[in-house]
Amino acid sequence: MKYRQLGNTDLEVSEVSFGTWGIGGDWGSSNDSDALRGLETAMEQGVNFFDTADVYGGGHAEELLAKATKGKEDKIHIATKFCRAGDIHDLNTYSEASIRSFCENSLKRLQRERIDLYQIHCPPFAILKDGRVFEVLDKLKAEGKIRHYGVSVETVGEGLYCVDVPGVSALQVIFNLFRQKPAEELFSAAHKAGVGLLVRLPLASGLLTGKFKADTTFSSNDHRNFNANGEAFNVGETFAGLPFAKGVELADGLSWIAEGRGDMARASMRWILDHQEVSCVIPGFKNVKQVEDNLGTLNVQSFSPEELERLRRYYENEVAEHIRGVY
Repeated sequence: MKYRQLGNTDLEVSEVSFGTWGIGGDWGSSNDSDALRGLETAMEQGVNFFDTADVYGGGHAEELLAKATKGKEDKIHIATKFCRAGDIHDLNTYSEASIRSFCENSLKRLQRERIDLYQIHCPPFAILKDGRVFEVLDKLKAEGKIRHYGVSVETVGEGLYCVDVPGVSALQVIFNLFRQKPAEELFSAAHKAGVGLLVRLPLASGLLTGKFKADTTFSSNDHRNFNANGEAFNVGETFAGLPFAKGVELADGLSWIAEGRGDMARASMRWILDHQEVSCVIPGFKNVKQVEDNLGTLNVQSFSPEELERLRRYYENEVAEHIRGVY
């Protein structure tokens, strides 16, 4: 395992870390025993950072992390998120009383005294500009409830705004071969400001595994079904904002990246990690096999300048025009 510093913080995080949306819910059925074995395998392989949220399975993902990391609290870092358990457009959701309640509930589920990275969970831009949410987070940090705080953002504009907020230590962004825009300006701005970058949805909800067909279906409790067109939340969180059938077609056009790199998933994440501004990539998982497959990214060769140019042109000429949702 290799580690990278999370911005200017005192945290060094594993290059391949893991998100827990899949084991909490909204990705179809999951099994707690499989999830716990997956978490254990990841830690045995050197993974020291996990991302979660209070709404993943209604807090269930946090509870699973508590079980898996018991006795390892000083070695295993956890990032969690808040605000989506309330009305994200209501200023009261970001009041000191509300945020303290969200924080205490997460601490209780995580069975920890402090949250390593506490993130605002994709709030409206207006909330970020209002600024009062950051004042509350500064208080929680001063009290030792949280170690650092950051923002999970939907757009480059939100990210550029947040890197100028003094207390923000990390940004969580959607970035993958189908959504390359953050690398154009945001990455350098974050690096200059000493803000770490967590990359979520690195495989575009599975499209970049190359395993889907145009007629692939998903269960009713899987966001790839109920949010395929942005019915529940930002469409960009599902298939990178691409219409599913088009995404499958575009993924087929990238099948060449697997040559000499094992498979498309590993190659896709290698491309992300080739951006040195990135602190870590946080793919999801449901079981040991998926953990091991994702960790295989660490052994994949980087892309040549010619390959990088080919991937950039493909995004600009074939992909970008089909992306839906705020970006």
